[in-house]
Formats: sequence, C-alpha cells, structure tokens
Amino acid sequence: MAAPTSDTREIRHRDAERTRAEILDVATEEFADKGYAGARVDEIAARTSTTKRMIYYYFGGKEQLYLAALENAYSVIRGIEREVDVDDLDPVEAIRRLAELTFDHHESHPDFLRLVSIENIHRAEHLAKSELLPGLATPAVDVLGRILERGQAAGQFRTDADALDVHMVISAFCVFRTANRYTFQAIFKRDMLDPARRDHYRKMLGDLVLDYLTAR
Repeated sequence: MAAPTSDTREIRHRDAERTRAEILDVATEEFADKGYAGARVDEIAARTSTTKRMIYYYFGGKEQLYLAALENAYSVIRGIEREVDVDDLDPVEAIRRLAELTFDHHESHPDFLRLVSIENIHRAEHLAKSELLPGLATPAVDVLGRILERGQAAGQFRTDADALDVHMVISAFCVFRTANRYTFQAIFKRDMLDPARRDHYRKMLGDLVLDYLTAR
C-alpha cells in the first residue's frame, strides 16, 4: 500500500480539525444547557458526525472534553481582546471601545456565560487544571493596562486605577445583564436584553467605567 501523500495528510488533518471543532461546538451547548453532571457524551456523539469512542480519542474523556469547551470559550473572547486595535485611539475612546466589545461578545455568547457560571459552582476545580489558564487571563488585563498607562500619563485617568479592577467592573455589568436576564425580568418586569434598551445599556457601561476612571 502506497504511503499517504502530503495532500492526503493535509486533507485528513483538515477533516480531523473540522470534526474536533464540531464536537466542541456541540459539547459547549450540552454542558451550558445541562451542566457538567447532566451532560452526556453519548448525546454529544449523537448530535455530531462521530462516535463516543472518537470523542474519547480526540479529548480523552468527559472531563477533558468539558475543560476543552471551557478553554475554547475563553479563548474566543481573549482572541478578540488581543486583536482589538485600541493603541491608536484616545484612552477615553479606547476604554469605551473595549467595554463595548465585551458587551457585544457576552450578549451574543450566552453559552459562554452559562459555562462560566457552572464552573464557578464547581469552584473552578476543572479550570484550575488547564495548561492554558495563564494565557486565558493576560490578554484582557494587558490591553487594559496599556490604555490605563496612557490615560494616566496624559492626566486623564486617576493614578490608582488598576487594570484588573476595571476588567472586573466591565465583566460584572456584562455578565449580570445576560446571565440574570430571566430572574431580573421575573422580579422587575424588565428584559435587560430588550433591543429597545440595548444602546442605552451599551453607553451606560462605558459611562460607568469612565466616571470611575476620571473621578478625582
């Protein structure tokens, strides 16, 4: 039998990557909807063009698949943060741009927020095992840090502002708006994801962060 050509190996590699990506997409939905304990690898296999055995081949087991889904979900937002071009913007506009980017991402990726909530229930015991964990944190803080340094040097921002604190404030607003949508609506009869209020909340987030950063 002839050895596989470079073209054949490339096709197999692309097929494997597509299969792995499909598994991750479905696994993300399953874990987000049913939690770590409730999700079933059999169900994930049934929804993809593969088998349970193949899932274990690619990922090793249920916990490794769950961790891969978590890492992938975090990598998406971190990749966006890393690529956003804010270095040429005025610091005030750069902060607003980064806050709005987080706002848009969290609104359009509710599965990410559910996964994060589930992992917090587990006290991050799975995420703590991730070899990618250091890289999942640094992009957002690094980008914010550069913006804050420029704003502080220009006298626009308070000098005691901390990048991680600002990241927390932005995340808290964006996560609460999406993750608590249904309970907030049941209690207060207001849908925080109502399209008619979207622009208001998006601007409100930027205003809140900048009011803090420019307070004297």
